[in-house]
Amino acid sequence: MAKPILMDFYADWCGPCKMQGPIFDDLENEFKDRAEFRKINVDKEGDLAIEKSIFVVPTIILEKDGVEVKKWMGVTTKEELTQALNEALK
Repeated sequence: MAKPILMDFYADWCGPCKMQGPIFDDLENEFKDRAEFRKINVDKEGDLAIEKSIFVVPTIILEKDGVEVKKWMGVTTKEELTQALNEALK
């Protein structure tokens, strides 16, 4: 079984993204051995953003075994993301 992947779709100009960034970084430090983390700048990775149907930044997507498990739009709490990661690791 592959590690779950948490992707943070953001933009440098986005105020809420600046609030989400430290939360994402904390999770990466806590789960680094059990999950994969990717930060995706929508201005530089537009094709991927379109493929993943990103219309709002920040958007966070959790994938497990290549399948989207959950998608959050807007700033998401560390607690909510932690719970989802723990579920994906079961």
